[in-house]
Order: sequence, then C-alpha cells, then structure tokens
Amino acid sequence: MCGIAGIVNFNNPENKTCLITRMIDAIKHRGPDSTGIFEKGPAGLGHARLSIIDLHTGDQPVYNEDHSICVVFNGEIFNYPDLRRELINAGHRFYTETDTEVLVHLYEDMGPGMFQKLNGQFAFAIWDSTKQKLLLGRDRVGIRPLFYHETHGRIIFGSEIKAIFKDESIPRKMDIHTLSDIFSCWSPLGSETIFEDVHQVPPGHYAIFSVDGFTVAPFWQLSFGVPCDSYKSCEQWMEDMGALLEDSTRIRLRADVPVGAYLSGGIDSTYVSSLVRRKFNNHLNTFSVGFTDNRFDETVFQKIAAESIGTNHHSIHCSDNDIGELFPEIIWHTETPILRTAPVPLFMLSRLVRENNFKVVLTGEGADEVFAGYNIFKEDKVRRFWARNPSSRIRPKLVERLYPYIFSQENNKARIFLEGFFKKNLESTELPYYSHLLRWQNTSKIRTFFSNDVIQNIGNLSDFTDKFMGTLPEGFMNWEPLSRAQYIESTLFLSNYLLSSQGDRMAMGNSIEGRYPFLDYRVIEMAAKIPTEFRLNGLTEKFILKKIAHGFIPAPLVERPKQPYRAPIASCFFGKDLPGKHQLDYVDDLLSEASIKRNGYFNSKKVGSLLDKCKKNSASLISETDNMAIAGILSTQLVDHLFIRGNSFKE
Repeated sequence: MCGIAGIVNFNNPENKTCLITRMIDAIKHRGPDSTGIFEKGPAGLGHARLSIIDLHTGDQPVYNEDHSICVVFNGEIFNYPDLRRELINAGHRFYTETDTEVLVHLYEDMGPGMFQKLNGQFAFAIWDSTKQKLLLGRDRVGIRPLFYHETHGRIIFGSEIKAIFKDESIPRKMDIHTLSDIFSCWSPLGSETIFEDVHQVPPGHYAIFSVDGFTVAPFWQLSFGVPCDSYKSCEQWMEDMGALLEDSTRIRLRADVPVGAYLSGGIDSTYVSSLVRRKFNNHLNTFSVGFTDNRFDETVFQKIAAESIGTNHHSIHCSDNDIGELFPEIIWHTETPILRTAPVPLFMLSRLVRENNFKVVLTGEGADEVFAGYNIFKEDKVRRFWARNPSSRIRPKLVERLYPYIFSQENNKARIFLEGFFKKNLESTELPYYSHLLRWQNTSKIRTFFSNDVIQNIGNLSDFTDKFMGTLPEGFMNWEPLSRAQYIESTLFLSNYLLSSQGDRMAMGNSIEGRYPFLDYRVIEMAAKIPTEFRLNGLTEKFILKKIAHGFIPAPLVERPKQPYRAPIASCFFGKDLPGKHQLDYVDDLLSEASIKRNGYFNSKKVGSLLDKCKKNSASLISETDNMAIAGILSTQLVDHLFIRGNSFKE
C-alpha cells in the first residue's frame, strides 16, 4: 500500500516537482520505503511506496514500453498474475514483477474499460502523454481513498487531503453542509468532503481530466436487483460461497512479505484467520486490541479464537487515557470530524502490527454489510412486522430480543423509553430510508449544538434525506427491505466512514496495509443474489456465514450474540481516573468558550452546559447522544485547528 499525489495544469507552466515532493512528504507514513516523481509537460505524478510485492524492481512511477503512459498506484490488484499472463500473450513486455505494471498495459488495450478486469483495492492515476489525458480510478467499495481539487484547466490530487493542502493557493474552509451530514448519518455524502472544493473520486468510479474538461463516471454499482437463483438450496449457497471466500482469502495472501491477521474474537475475523491457518499457512500471527473498560472488552473471546486456531497471538489493551492522548493524532489521520472514538484503538492495533515487523494484515471487515450482520437490519425487520399491527402488545417484545441487556425487569424506565423510541415513525414503511430513519433522527439531535449561523444555513434533517434519495439507484424500491437497508449501510456508512476513518487511515497511519476478503467484489455480488432468508433468517444475522463457519471455528464464537465494536468517549476526556490534567490541555483549549466562539461552528453556551454535565457525572450517566456530541464537537474543533489554521497535532 502506498500514497500517491499529482498535478496536471493545462493553463500555466509550473514547477511541479517541488510541490509534489512536499505532497509526498506529507503522506510519507503511507509509503516510507521509497519515493518517486515523474514530471513532463503539463503533468507531474508522485509516489510514496510501501514495498509488498516485487520488493526490488517495483518502485514507481511505472511505465509502458515506450514511456508514453505512466502510472502511480496505491493498492493491490489481487488477480494480477492472471492479467499479466493475458497481457504477455497479447504481446506486451514487462520489466517488473509488480502488480502495478498490469495497469499501464491494460490501459493501452482497454482505456477506462480496464476497470472491469480488476479485482483489488486501489486508487491510481495514469497519465497518457500522447492523448494528454489523466485517468483517476478508485476500487468498487472505496477501500483506498483518492481526493482532488479541480479548477478550470488544473487538477491536484492525492491519497490524503493533507497532501493537497501543501498547495497554499487552495483555500481551506469547512463545508458546513457536509458537517451537517456527518452530524446526521456519521459520514459525508457521495463525493463530498469536510472541506469546500475538495472532493473524492467516489467508490466504483473513474475520472478523466483533459483540455476538454473533467468528467466522472461509474464502472460498478452495488445492486440487489439481479434475479437470484431461487432454486438453489441453502446447502448449495453454502458450498458456492464457502469456495468463493476461500479463493478470496487465498489471493489476498499474495505478498513478498509476511501476512498477519486481525482477530477481534467475532465470527468474521476468526473465520478468515482459520481459513489462512488451515488452508494456506502452517504459521499465522494474529493481532487484537482489548479495553481496560470491561464494557467494551472482548479479550476472552479473542483468546478462545487464537487458541482454537493455533496462532502466534499478540494483543494490546487500550485505556481511556490512551484514547484521550491519541485523539488529536487520530483526527490528523482521519481529516474529518467523527462521532466516535473507535478509530483510536485500531490505530494502536496497527502500531502493534508494525512493531512486530508486519506490513500486511487480513481483516474481517465488511461481513456485516455483505451478510446482514448489524442490529439495524433486525430492527428494520421487527419494526415492519410491528407496523402491521401498531397497537399490538406482543409484537414490540421482539425488540427485547435484540437488546436484552437494556430491556430488563430491573430497568423498567429504560424499557418504556426504548419501546417509545422504536415506535417513532413506525408506520412510515414506504420511506426508502425507513431502516435508517431512527438512527439518523437520533444522531441529528446533536445538530442542536450548532451555532445559530450554521443552523440558519444547513436546513433540517428532511433536506439531508431529500439529498440522500437523489443518490439512490433506479429500481431501488423494487428491492426487498433487507436489501435496501444493506445498500444504504454499504454505500453510506461502510465506504465513507468504516473503510476510511476506521480502516485505511488507522492502518496506513502506521504503514500497515489491511486486506478484506469479505469485500472481494465477487463475494459482494454473490451475496446480493442470496435469498434474504439465508442472509437474515428470522432474527439470526449472517445466517449463511454462520452455517459455513459451524464446525470450522468454535461454536461459542459462532453462536455468541454480536457485540458492536465501540470505545468509551466522555470518560476519555473528562474521566476522574485520567492521570495529570495537563495531558488533556488541548480539550480545555479547544472546547473553551473563546475557542468555540472564534470558530463559529457551535453554540458556546450549549457546549459549556455539555462540558459541565460530563465533568460532574460518571461515564455511565452520559447519554449516547451526549457522547456523540462530545466526539463530534471536539473532532470538528481539531479539524479546524489542524487543517484550517494549519497547526500540528503535536502542539
């Protein structure tokens, strides 16, 4: 995995090498092993390399035979051996053993049609000096990032926004509409970022920049509209999907360096690790993170998984103080406000991997989206059933099965509150976003902390939902409700939050490449064809994956209730057990009345009241909404501090 950057300017000649050097230096953490720069005519491309395949001759940029086509590449093409053979048979000559080189030759033969041939996780830029054309492309689900700032006749792009901001002519301003979207659904919509006039190439899209202008086009889109093979039995689906998951894992082991695996203690990562251990490798190093706060800790399950598979296991524990101390550095890597502290432990986990001299890890990320593993899918199913008889006293009891630890006899107040919560908009089942409406309504409560100026300019939640509906594919409402919910979760939350803030950025912050067997596009497309009752069977999530995993990994791990990955928030910044107050001076500074008023994003009086509540009460008394507000407000202030004002996270 690597970092890329570049400039194409058709208007004026400029010394691109100096700027690209600064851009690459800004993202050197993505590729500390070597750098390379190409500059000719209107184009300049730069690369920071993390050496994983072809360690000796794979430096970039990489060229075709006559050097008329140049590529810089971030990612992996997992089917490159097959593509390489095809291209050699077609007459192409290779001078490296790297997967990168297949890109220039595929482009020669197919142009933008090349994307249909690629199985991988990637973001790359190809400069065609003959046609004077730049091609940018990003993988199907957005595992690897690619940002750009485009004006008439000039484009500057990079793997991270901090590289683009090395061009001091680019204005730095927070996009309050995107900020509002994040405070509604956790992530930006579509190609937007938190900064005005800085965009991202959307997942499954490519862009072309030439003297004729700039265009963006899709080459893939997640769809549940393909007719399923309904005649196939569950056993046949299990056989087909099991074989495909094995192959997806196999090709993600292709590397000239050792490959480890994350092991969370859940079914997804345990299944992947078990595949590697039993099918392909007699030795496997696994890595996990636990919490000193028992509410979030899964260490006991991680130990069961590691011992049952027989791995060389490494673990680390994350404390509240760790999260408080590391939060500014995490925002430096995410480059966006976030409503959770969950990325911090993952950053510590990737650091553990690096300290053990690994560069590549497999993860179980994506299985919940692909096989319907989240509670939000079960909530949608229960609420739709309840909506058929809203006055029923029995149907709402199904919600208790989802959250038995809250709906207890000892906690009758919570029972009454939650039953009322899940009954909100119960009969609005015709809404395309019915599955996510409660989450968005709940999250959007934190928009009340915005300043009056911001509130007057961002509209309300309905403006967000109207904008979101404009992104839905044709025929969306013809899909089954579960498929609609999975589409929303995959295209909104997975791409722009999970794979970004918790995935790419936290791993690459320590020069670690994460690989995702469940996000092989073949797995995604097959899973979308599986009948919904084999994805969510009654209220059994990931039904078919559990059937595949039974007998392959320990039953307690297959059958255990899903524990959402979460981390503490308020206690990390205001907890009584934090060591010296001086360690969190940045919190006092950025959340002070003067700082809140100066930046203008939030209402200083409301923020002050929230801080008083957090300081006076224990973590268990701080509501979920207030926890999200603390994370969102503090991270927004950090984004302003780090990127708008250009300060260092180490200050």
